[in-house]
Amino acid sequence: MATETILLLGFLGLVVSLALADHSPLQDFCVRDATSSVLVNGFACKDAKLVEAKDFHFSGLHLTGNTSNAVGSRVTPVTVAQVPGLNTLGISMVRIDIAPWGINPPHTHPRASEILTVLEGTVEVGFITSNPDNRLIVKVLQPGDVFTFPVGLVHFQRNVGNCNAVAIAGLSSQNPGTVTVANAVFGSKPDISSDILGKAFQVEKNVIEQLQANF
Repeated sequence: MATETILLLGFLGLVVSLALADHSPLQDFCVRDATSSVLVNGFACKDAKLVEAKDFHFSGLHLTGNTSNAVGSRVTPVTVAQVPGLNTLGISMVRIDIAPWGINPPHTHPRASEILTVLEGTVEVGFITSNPDNRLIVKVLQPGDVFTFPVGLVHFQRNVGNCNAVAIAGLSSQNPGTVTVANAVFGSKPDISSDILGKAFQVEKNVIEQLQANF
C-alpha cells in the first residue's frame, strides 16, 4: 500500500510539473476579452466566433513619437493592451523615438527579454549585470545593428547623434511590463522614506527630497 501511494504521488507530481511546463498555445488564438471579469494569468478569451481581423491589427507604428519631454524620448508600445490577439502568444514590440542626445532612461522589463534594431540615427545602448558585479555592457549602434537585453536587467538607450533616432524592439512577452528606475525609486506612491533612500544612495536627506520632488 505504501508503495502504491508513493507511485501515485510521484505520478501526480509528474502530471503537475508537465502541466506547469506547457506554455504552448492550446488553441489557434485566445483574443483578449476586455469585457470579462475573470481573473487569470493573462486575459480571458473572447468567443472565437466573434473574433475579427481588427483584434490582430495595430496601425500607427510609422508615426513619429513626440519626444518633447524631460528625457527626450517616446516609446510607442504594441502589447496585448493595443492588440488583443497577442494574448497567450508571448510576444510584443515597441517603437522608440529619441531626440538628439535624449535618452530612454534606465529601466527593466520584469517579464521579457528584448531584441532591438536601430532604423535611424546612432544609438548608444547598454545593460548592467546583476549583483555583485554590476558590470556595464555598452555598445554604439548604427542603422541595421541589433542588440539584445536579457530579461530583468536594467538597460537604457541614448541618442548620441545630432538627428532623431528610431529603433524597433521585440519583447518575449505579450505584457513585458516596464519599471523605470528613477520613477520607481523617487516617484513611488507613497514616497519611500528619505531616511531609507538617503542611506541607500549615501547622500543627505535633502538631496533625496529634491529628487522626489521631480517625480
